[in-house]
Amino acid sequence: MDFLTKTLGRVLYAIPFIIFGIIHFAFGRNMAGMVPAWVPGGVIWVYLTALFMIAAGVAIIVGRYASLACKLLALLLLIYIVTIHIPGLSHPDKMVMMTSLSSLLKDTALMGAALSYAGQLS
Repeated sequence: MDFLTKTLGRVLYAIPFIIFGIIHFAFGRNMAGMVPAWVPGGVIWVYLTALFMIAAGVAIIVGRYASLACKLLALLLLIYIVTIHIPGLSHPDKMVMMTSLSSLLKDTALMGAALSYAGQLS
């Protein structure tokens, strides 16, 4: 049972962040439009967040600095929620609005899991 709850759970939580990071690197130019216009740097933020997500995923899998990685990951997800998803809720296109709501709920759940896991490690 420890294997399921500790090892497999940790790996299954971390892998999507590594994949999200790879996607950010692969499609950074396409994703640059998601960076709010008032934030300078544009595509640089897409690549930087890719690096953050990959680093967090690796730290969680390896178990080194996992608590810190989870706390920083929760902060990154909060930034996504506040700067991208919440503003998207007022978009006139209903499909964009629904995608924003779905992403908001997903990132809220992932943020809660990151904080919960960080709390278990502390």
